Amino acid sequence: MSISATLREKRLVLKDSLGIGLTQPAGNRVHLDAAIDWLKRAQDVTGNGGVAQTWLVRSRRWAPSYPETTGYIIPTLYRYAAITGDQDCRARARRMADWEIDIQLPDGGVLAGALGDSDKPTVFNTGQVIFGWVRAFEEEQDERYRDAAVRASTWLCDIMDDDGCWRKFGSPMTGKDVNTYNTRSAWSLARTHHITGDKRFLDAAVRNCEWALTQARANGWLDTNCLQDSTQPFTHTIAYAMRGLLEIGDYAGREDFVLAARKIGDAMVAALPADGRLPGRFDADWKPTVKWSCLTGDCQLGINWGRLFQITGDARYRDATARILGFVKQTQQLASDEKAVVGGIKGSHPINGGYHPWQYPNWATKFYADALMMDTANRSGKRYGLTGRADAV
Repeated sequence: MSISATLREKRLVLKDSLGIGLTQPAGNRVHLDAAIDWLKRAQDVTGNGGVAQTWLVRSRRWAPSYPETTGYIIPTLYRYAAITGDQDCRARARRMADWEIDIQLPDGGVLAGALGDSDKPTVFNTGQVIFGWVRAFEEEQDERYRDAAVRASTWLCDIMDDDGCWRKFGSPMTGKDVNTYNTRSAWSLARTHHITGDKRFLDAAVRNCEWALTQARANGWLDTNCLQDSTQPFTHTIAYAMRGLLEIGDYAGREDFVLAARKIGDAMVAALPADGRLPGRFDADWKPTVKWSCLTGDCQLGINWGRLFQITGDARYRDATARILGFVKQTQQLASDEKAVVGGIKGSHPINGGYHPWQYPNWATKFYADALMMDTANRSGKRYGLTGRADAV
């Protein structure tokens, strides 16, 4: 590494650590428009319809298209189009959904990793792409999208163990075969049930949540719930598991799932500092184990609290969303000589933190956009849920 590159990195870490050059938060729409523009840029650079996995700060280049997150960016673009009338977003969402069909594996599964990383399917990625196909079908009424979602959902059901756990086809990128956060994959089966009425899909979704509750402790903490270290999971995977339990519980009328999700949400609200800067990992006693913040997890928790506000009417959750977004807004650059970072969200703050350090992963910006739309909808009294055509995931 050159001396100039080393100095550049030290300067970036120092600025983040000292809070130098942070953005003055503006209205949600200003930040949302910038985030959507970043997602469009991340799609344009690939040339194939998918969205680049991440912007790599150190090497100043884009990674290849990422099937998993391209899949759940689709509903985000459709929702933004519904709010703003941006027809370019609709066209982009269709292009993403078509690309996902083109690369879907013969058995119905979706590839692990970014394009070129693996030739094997994995449970989590498959579930996340289902969200995109379901939403594309709802918007376009094109049977190709429903067929793709059904094929993928059938594969997920076929490989699920009898107790509802997925123990095969874990991500080769994490080395962990059993993941409680696959409740979010199970949620995709509930979405497929919504457009097909096929009871098998909803039954499998419920069964996975029932298995997940066998991993829950009395305080709501979940075992086997991290990409790397399950003794101190990222807020990213904590939020994934919480969202799956919450949405399946709401959709299937399972109050026990909603209660489990609420325990997690309450623990995270209790841990949220006044300035909204939430630590990025927590242990089984809901104590933070790091000082850096996982910005992706921050945004996801903002969405989850927003959904809890809708379900319970408890204003604490709506206010928590606003507080954590107030922090994340400060980390979003709205102007920079480095055009690739404008509007995007880093993996961690400071930039060298433990979750996707030195990167702008596309899913961080996706969840940020969703959280902004969630907050705006909740403050205007509009419904934002699982089954409506205006939902995002």
